[in-house]
Amino acid sequence: MIQLPASYQDYLAGKSESLINTVRPVLMQSAADKLHGVRVVVHPHDHQAHLDDTIPFGTVIEDID
Repeated sequence: MIQLPASYQDYLAGKSESLINTVRPVLMQSAADKLHGVRVVVHPHDHQAHLDDTIPFGTVIEDID
């Protein structure tokens, strides 16, 4: 099983179940590859997450659409 880095676990702490269900798969992919960080795009009614090669591994950045 892939272990999430502490920074990813810290990011998820206190987040809603909906956000965790959206973001966690991308965090897991990032942790498996150990190449890129994650960008979480905040929309008015939902969130999207994707790997971002401009963000260092272990980092999560929230951005607005």
